[in-house]
Amino acid sequence: MSKRVVLITGASSGIGRDTALVLKDMGYTVYGAARHMDKMKDLERKGIYTLPVDVTEEESMVNCVDSILKKEGRIDILVNNAGYGFYGAVEDVPIDEARRQLEVNLFGLARMTQLVLPTMRKQHTGKIVNISSMAGKISTPFGAWYHATKYALEGFSDCLRMETKPFGIDVILIEPGAIKTNWGTIAADNLAEVSAKGAYAKQANHVVNYLRRSYTSNKISKPEIISKTIAKAVRAKKPKTRYLVGYGAKLSVFSKRVLSDRAFDRMIQKVMR
Repeated sequence: MSKRVVLITGASSGIGRDTALVLKDMGYTVYGAARHMDKMKDLERKGIYTLPVDVTEEESMVNCVDSILKKEGRIDILVNNAGYGFYGAVEDVPIDEARRQLEVNLFGLARMTQLVLPTMRKQHTGKIVNISSMAGKISTPFGAWYHATKYALEGFSDCLRMETKPFGIDVILIEPGAIKTNWGTIAADNLAEVSAKGAYAKQANHVVNYLRRSYTSNKISKPEIISKTIAKAVRAKKPKTRYLVGYGAKLSVFSKRVLSDRAFDRMIQKVMR
């Protein structure tokens, strides 16, 4: 059998970039896709194929998948990694921005999945790896729209897993905790922009400071812990349905499970001061 073919979205940085490198070293044929081609030059030099994709644009997604199928004739693994976090008070975040977050984190992921499924069904094999988050299991102030996308992704993936099982396709959720990427800085910057001066300023500034402090700390996990988990999952004959991994993930989800809603709220608000 020829090398298995992997498509990774959001491959220009962080978890996506690191996963592309790990899977290439393992012998997979890897295609990294992202909006910013210039940020993937180093991946090209290491033998990873790169493609432009914008998961909010239908033509871009279709062209990305079609170009791989035309060259390789198959896609064995899809890693849906593209996504971002826009933090802000529900009252402050423009609805257009909320829609865009859903478009990127959920609907773009769903469309990429639709595009690869016919080939995987024909092959009667495939793995769809959806990068969720512990944010799909817990909640934090000012993250309503981001959490909404991840809660939705959890349910979406559970349904998809049952639908695709008869075709030999595995659906795998990766649920990272706090990972040392630019995600936290972006979320903090967005929160500062939309909510740090209005009615929610006092609490919002606490969370801004917490995010910036946390995501520049050496305590949180490096992206390698997630890329290695993805590698483990795609190698497995019978992968787990979920991999909860990374700084704070298991403790946070356990706390959410055993505490009352109000007790969990108090704990999170105390931590994020």
